[in-house]
Amino acid sequence: MFDVINDAHQKIGHGGEKKTFREAQNKWVNITQEARHLLLTFCEECQREKVVKPLVSTNLLSRAQVDLINFQTMSDGDFEYIMINLNHIKEFCILNPLKSKRAEELASILLEIFLTFSAPSILQSDNSREFSYVIIAELKTCWPELKLVTGRPRHPQSQGA
Repeated sequence: MFDVINDAHQKIGHGGEKKTFREAQNKWVNITQEARHLLLTFCEECQREKVVKPLVSTNLLSRAQVDLINFQTMSDGDFEYIMINLNHIKEFCILNPLKSKRAEELASILLEIFLTFSAPSILQSDNSREFSYVIIAELKTCWPELKLVTGRPRHPQSQGA
């Protein structure tokens, strides 16, 4: 049965589950949804080419993304990191040099950005220690509606990038 589903999947150019099912039914009648789903889960080409849906923001301050770039090997004097703050709706980016990635320094920069442009409703970052809930708790004292959404570290696709 796997070969029938796989042949159908290949024949239609790695189409989705429904198209694969329709094509496979030409040769085999009792193909279960679980079998179709299992094949598509293990299709290496489909997993490699899986499309990441872009994040949709509804207003200027709805979502911002923050991340760090490590420049320790090419530091500029005392500055070893760059913090990137990206506003999703305007694709507006703010870059800040950092001497370290200590929570106090990150919170200070975020506070400066939020005081200049206002805080987003959602602040998105990878799940790294630098953007801990300690920082967010401090910022939430001024902006109670602020939420932190995390993705996987070193995996920009999980952040909509």
